Amino acid sequence: MTFTRYAIYYAPPADADWSRFAASWLGWDVEAGRTLAHPTGTGLDVAAITAVPGRYGLHATMKPPMRLADGQAQSGLEDACAALAATLGPVALDGLQLARFGRFLALRPAGDQTALKTLAAACVTELDQFRAPAPKAELDRRRTIGLTPQQEANLTRWGYPHVLDQFRFHITLTGRLPKPELPAVEEILNTHLVPLLPAPFEIRDLALVGEADDGKFHLIHRYPLSG
Repeated sequence: MTFTRYAIYYAPPADADWSRFAASWLGWDVEAGRTLAHPTGTGLDVAAITAVPGRYGLHATMKPPMRLADGQAQSGLEDACAALAATLGPVALDGLQLARFGRFLALRPAGDQTALKTLAAACVTELDQFRAPAPKAELDRRRTIGLTPQQEANLTRWGYPHVLDQFRFHITLTGRLPKPELPAVEEILNTHLVPLLPAPFEIRDLALVGEADDGKFHLIHRYPLSG
């Protein structure tokens, strides 16, 4: 399989009850590379609610999607991911919480996030030699939402505004929803997903993923955090 873009994810373990439900909610299994049936009996149009995040699968972004720079190859990126993960240790947090991200719903970590932010920053900076500069059209599109000076600096340097000091770990569960629809979706997720969420919440590996011709992201390899 060939890929047009690559990213570094936190990809939840495929065998946990919470991640099985959440992956089904999104309709895409990153690890197996297959479509999943959405949960039934919710009274919601889950396919429409999750159309955008469903392309990416269940994840939190550690290094945003990137095209490979000239002269770089997937094999080199794989080696670099393995070497980086070997220098970094697992991260433990108190748990996960359902939260509003503007008009999106996502899972956010509870507890001290210092080690988590250090992990994400290492992914962004230590693997950046593999990132091709973002096309001007992509940069301009990201600027349309209105960026702070620091976000603009991040966009210029790292190709994405919400990294380093602007990073907020989140596992996206919906697209942008009309405000009146948020409570009903929250109710379903509070009923079916929140009771399954782990406490504590641990990140034990990094996942290298690739965007294939189908527009979906697929797991390439997991790298244990063994430092």
